Amino acid sequence: MKFTKKDFLWGGATAANQFEGEFNKDGKSLNVAEMVPYVKLQDRASIPLDISAFAKKNLEKSIENKEGLHYPKRIGSNHYNRYKEDIDLLAEAKMDIYRMSISWGRIYPNGDESKPNEKGLEFYHNLLNYCKQKGLKVMVTLHHFDTPYPIGVKYGGWMNKEVINMFVKYAKTLFTEFGNIVDFWLPFNEINVSCFAPMMSATFPEDYPGVSYDQLRFQTLHNQLIAQAEVVQLGHEMLKKKNIGCMIANMTTYPIDCNPVNIIEWQKSEQVSRYFFFDMVAKGEYPTYIIKLFEKLNVRLDTNPEEMNILKNNTVDFLSFSYYMTGTVAKKEEGKTGGNLMAMGKNPFLKANEWGWQIDPQGLRYTLNDLWNRYHLPIFISENGIGHDEKLNDKKTVDDDYRIDYMHQHFIAINDALEDGVDVFGYTMWGVIDLVSAGTSEMSKRYGLVYVDYDDYHNGTGDRFKKKSFNWFKNFKETLEL
Repeated sequence: MKFTKKDFLWGGATAANQFEGEFNKDGKSLNVAEMVPYVKLQDRASIPLDISAFAKKNLEKSIENKEGLHYPKRIGSNHYNRYKEDIDLLAEAKMDIYRMSISWGRIYPNGDESKPNEKGLEFYHNLLNYCKQKGLKVMVTLHHFDTPYPIGVKYGGWMNKEVINMFVKYAKTLFTEFGNIVDFWLPFNEINVSCFAPMMSATFPEDYPGVSYDQLRFQTLHNQLIAQAEVVQLGHEMLKKKNIGCMIANMTTYPIDCNPVNIIEWQKSEQVSRYFFFDMVAKGEYPTYIIKLFEKLNVRLDTNPEEMNILKNNTVDFLSFSYYMTGTVAKKEEGKTGGNLMAMGKNPFLKANEWGWQIDPQGLRYTLNDLWNRYHLPIFISENGIGHDEKLNDKKTVDDDYRIDYMHQHFIAINDALEDGVDVFGYTMWGVIDLVSAGTSEMSKRYGLVYVDYDDYHNGTGDRFKKKSFNWFKNFKETLEL
């Protein structure tokens, strides 16, 4: 069968703080992700979020690093120095679009500067222009888990509304500099992660000793939602285009069975863990089920009618999300599946990789239909893929048939969703060239069509090698045969 939508955008995605390296070059400041050391996992299928790793006292130790620990995201895949080679590979694979992020700390290292860092702008001008030279469209994420650490130290992170103004200033600079060469914009990557880990946005609980953790995380999220709405407003005014979306960590679940008790539990889980975030960016107002939750948690947002009007009047032009897996929900879950910052119940009908991520292409079709029917906004799948621990063979490649099967099945699911009537217009594979994992800081958790020769301690050459899946994808793009 052939993929039916000929103008569908196929590509790959990366993030600055996992891919670029050169964490302190040309004036760049540190972000929190670059201050968390690598720790070898004892059980890859059970990865608890270690909040202590994000404590300011531990992050401060990383600056001098007297213990000699390894900080993988400071090196990444050395894209900063090898970007032409990487973009050449994307073009060789016949990709249409590259989703990348710009590091806020390269443009405004402290956040509060009056003028941007010219060296940072120069790097991204060179990178973006090279993408265009190679025929690639570009989707840029403004904030991919990389609030500059100085903003956390001086301003208390995203609990402080001054940070909203800094972010809008940063966005205005990017729209001015790159508005004519960037095709799509995403203000935040997985904005809902602020609900689970506000520390990743440089909002530290120890700075707010009298504030409950629920108040902290929902206020952080709220301020980022206001910032996103203001960026949407600014972008529409400056760019005169409808090309600004959102990006949400999507966690689709199923009820474990048809027991009405479990159905109600699943419905509530879907509301709080999924629909809440899509409702906010697509409808621009807090749903009643979240207002009720705030009452139960004693959360009182610091906001005003002007902010709520900004939210309501500046919804996004399209939806985008990350999709890796699905899980199950029951009133009392017996088994948990690993996941992207949030554990879900296991599904006995699905297989999983060694990190416990359950493989469910039909869940992608379900998710696309679900979001389209609820919001009637165009959809872009901004992250999807499968991580495996891989080694080069004697032929200097990786025979990753499991990845080929994963792509094949998920591409069929997208095609099925199109046949269902869903307006889905693009897909970018996560970590299309191997990079450092966001959640585990492993280099060995590889998603790419291209192998990067680094181990978890960054021993190796950093050279790039095409995997078997690279040629499969290239052939698919040339023929659209599934």
